[in-house]
Amino acid sequence: MRRNMRLFALLTLTAALNFCNVALAQPSEPKLLARYEDQTSSAHAGPAQMAGKPGIAVVFTGTDDLHYYAKAETAAGGFNLTITAEAESVAFGTPVFPQWKPFQDLDGSTVEVYVGDFSVFVPIDTPLDTMSKLPVTVTVTVSGIACTSKVCLPPFRQSLQTTIDPSQAASWPQISIEQAAPEEAGSKGKVVEGASYTTPIALILAVVVGLMFNIMPCVLPVIPLIITRLLDQAKQGRSRSMALGAVFCGGIIAFFAALAVLNIVLQVVYGRVFQWGDHFRNPAFVMAMSLLMMVLGLFMFDVFTIGVPSSVAGKAGGGKGAGGAFGMGFLAALLSTPCSFGVLAGIFAWAQTQPLPLSTLAFILMGVGMAIPYAVLVSMPSLLARLPRPGSWMEIVRKAMGFVLLVIAVKLLGALPRERLINVLYYSLVLSFALWMWGGWVNFATATGRKWAVRIAAVAIALSAGWMLLPEKTKLIDWQDYDPALIAQARQEGTPILIKFTADWCTTCSWVDKAVYQRKSIADLMEQKGVLAVKGDTTLADAQATIDLADTNKYNEPGVPVTVLHLPDSQDVHLRGVISRQDLKEVLDDLPDR
Repeated sequence: MRRNMRLFALLTLTAALNFCNVALAQPSEPKLLARYEDQTSSAHAGPAQMAGKPGIAVVFTGTDDLHYYAKAETAAGGFNLTITAEAESVAFGTPVFPQWKPFQDLDGSTVEVYVGDFSVFVPIDTPLDTMSKLPVTVTVTVSGIACTSKVCLPPFRQSLQTTIDPSQAASWPQISIEQAAPEEAGSKGKVVEGASYTTPIALILAVVVGLMFNIMPCVLPVIPLIITRLLDQAKQGRSRSMALGAVFCGGIIAFFAALAVLNIVLQVVYGRVFQWGDHFRNPAFVMAMSLLMMVLGLFMFDVFTIGVPSSVAGKAGGGKGAGGAFGMGFLAALLSTPCSFGVLAGIFAWAQTQPLPLSTLAFILMGVGMAIPYAVLVSMPSLLARLPRPGSWMEIVRKAMGFVLLVIAVKLLGALPRERLINVLYYSLVLSFALWMWGGWVNFATATGRKWAVRIAAVAIALSAGWMLLPEKTKLIDWQDYDPALIAQARQEGTPILIKFTADWCTTCSWVDKAVYQRKSIADLMEQKGVLAVKGDTTLADAQATIDLADTNKYNEPGVPVTVLHLPDSQDVHLRGVISRQDLKEVLDDLPDR
């Protein structure tokens, strides 16, 4: 009996130890790393093996938009994803990161990110047979910055803990990771805390960055206007010239002060980091800046002028009073932003890791740096007198800078989705025509009634075209790209199919799209009937849709627009040319509901 009791106790102890060993091999509880609206990402750590080597697996679970940066040089603020592991008497090797995925930013740049579900493996370099036989606690530190396609959240640093038993390494789960190429691998464990320069050096750099703004291609076009303004102010007397010059510099500093206030609001109220470039992720801002560049370019070409009423001009010093000086300074600073992304990223990243008073000072010092050349010119009339006098050279430079502004406008539009890009290009033509009406159809000798009629018509054209072309269109129908395999499978399953053959250069196709397929009634009817919507893009000659459309054994159609409907248990229907909603509705009504 006693022997049986000893045997039972031994078996119970063995089972308990096995249970503990299994429990110790389990990963830690998931910890939430980042959340924004419905986007989340969490991580947990646990013992694992990869290619026969023991280590720690850090498993990330997340949604498909919240991502981490893979490379410090392209990461927001330099905060790429970094992972370190620490345990007593245990050495860890270089973390093994998975292959990153490309992410297209709205400024047109491609960055390398980790997104969704992925794992990182931290190998154990210490031989297991030399480690303690007792369980070991491992602390894994995860740091970086999480972003979505809309915002970047504050940088984070979280700790995960797990316990490993080296004697049970054989039972640790096996994992595999599709690794990046050596030069594409993630961080080697170095935690990036921000730029390494000291506070005085960083503040000096802020001033230097501000000075550099004055040679940005985006600012150069307005330099002739600024010089002309300074020369005109000098004619009004030293005291007034210095006062207006100070107001002009104040306008520059006010722009950067506004950025500082925005940074404070985002960090204090919303807990967000102000990532330089956030405003260029907003299509509305990109469109506005591009159109502003285009309007300024047309102004350089003398397509239109902005006249100031004589009553106002008399009170404002020839139309160039304090308000005009402040506005010109603010505009000069604003125009520097499209060209300053790379220069500003470092100083903005540093500022966001500092106390708010210090980061605010850094923002303002950038404005001070940009304003310094103009303050020197205004305070030293002798230097101002040496500036080249206005003449034909300035007209040539001004018009040349107009082309620079147009190039910048086109570059900005490259960040827009293709559907909106086309509409903005159309609107830019309409807006150019309206500005030409404003400035070219009337002059100072034109009768007041006719002048008001022309300019009201110009404003009406610009506003109505903007209302029709600029708002983002709601996607009512989920169009699938043309794929013969997809169509064949759907036909085999008895699914009704609608193929819209179109082309970018086809004006009639655009008309059919707006009149028929951008109507909610048609979208609802197609949804009700369970119709598979396919877009056959025939813009290019070698596109598969183009080849199949002309194939006599397939569709045998000479051109677009044409809509082809594959109906179950019925002959195909071809709707050619300009069709109406009723034409399509008559065909779809005969189909049974989904």
